[in-house]
Amino acid sequence: MGFKSDIEIAQETEMKVINEIADKIGIPDRYVENYGKYKAKIDYRYYSEELESGKDAKVVLVTAINPTPAGEGKTTTTIGLADALNRLGKKTMVALREPSLGPVFGVKGGAAGGGYAQVVPMEDINLHFTGDLHAIGAANNLIAAMLDNHIHQGNALDIDTNKVTWRRCVDMNDRQLRSNSESP
Repeated sequence: MGFKSDIEIAQETEMKVINEIADKIGIPDRYVENYGKYKAKIDYRYYSEELESGKDAKVVLVTAINPTPAGEGKTTTTIGLADALNRLGKKTMVALREPSLGPVFGVKGGAAGGGYAQVVPMEDINLHFTGDLHAIGAANNLIAAMLDNHIHQGNALDIDTNKVTWRRCVDMNDRQLRSNSESP
């Protein structure tokens, strides 16, 4: 009998409907933008209209950490901390950035945390969650292509091509895509 894998733990978890969770911590439905039954975004107006009303709140940032050999890093630490604060009776929320595609290629540990300290649905989170990061990258590259095409078609706006620094981007955890002098 061995230990369960992260994916086995995630798939055995009985998820709660996201609106129940939002309701439990006091987020009104008008601020919850659902992505199915188990995922949602919180409208940015919630922060300005509700949270800035003088309520006492604390923010804890987990910004950098070296992961353990098992892959436990920022996400696992953040989720474990939130679970502990909830157990102490605090209303706790976690905001995670969307992970890269590293876990898909086996480059790093699961971006949803690990073991019993992970966010579910794990598969969705590891595959760009709601798609926002991909949309930002696509918009950046569209602007770069439009600028490149404008210059190629005659540069009617007389853009100084020596000063154009708009670069293409891709959300990929690949050392070969980094710009540094140590690349082979």
